[in-house]
Amino acid sequence: MSKLELQGVETYYGPSQVLFGVDLVIEPGEVATLMGRNGMGKTTTVRSIMGLTRAARGRIRFDEQEILTLPAYRIAQLGIGYVPEGRQVFPNLTVQENLVATAANRHGSADPWTVERVLALFPRLAERAGQYARTLSGGEQQMLAIGRALMTNPKFLILDEATEGLAPTIRDEIWAVLEHNLKQAGQAILVIDKHPKAMARIADRHFVMEKGQIVWSGDSQALLIDEAMQERYLGV
Repeated sequence: MSKLELQGVETYYGPSQVLFGVDLVIEPGEVATLMGRNGMGKTTTVRSIMGLTRAARGRIRFDEQEILTLPAYRIAQLGIGYVPEGRQVFPNLTVQENLVATAANRHGSADPWTVERVLALFPRLAERAGQYARTLSGGEQQMLAIGRALMTNPKFLILDEATEGLAPTIRDEIWAVLEHNLKQAGQAILVIDKHPKAMARIADRHFVMEKGQIVWSGDSQALLIDEAMQERYLGV
């Protein structure tokens, strides 16, 4: 079980600073959310964790190891699975080929994710296993992106706006998988999302960003009762 910790993380795009001393801790086996309005630094935080946008200052530790200076592929190999915003599946591969392409069990999981397990998790994908990914709906592509990340057998899973722009029925289906399957199995997850009521049901702890800083954190009960915070920072 692996802990993720950010301390004083500052990240820039050229001369423009986006993150201003981000601090957060996600304990082993915990499901956490990172919420906030658009443009507040959520995706930059994730990209800094994954080594895709290098943080200029601070510390990022995973599984007791400093990862801030590691290349992205090494961070992935340590056990962080990433579902990026916009899905980014392999369009010219079939559903099954997308899943096989990322299959790995580097950390020796006793019950690893397989193509069969992923297709059982998302029955819609099982019906389309031989279809090219480009022919899938947006919701099906999102399910495939999650399944592809699970096929790496991650210790920690990051989902960036996993339900953005999806139909409510598809969104509910993905949330149900997070709540009833992955969380129940003890999968550590960081979810970037904008729906506090749904996230309160799924996650254990919540972080809210404003202008590149964590401005609020708390458990689900605190999230739901703090309506002033929701109105100020989440626009709900």
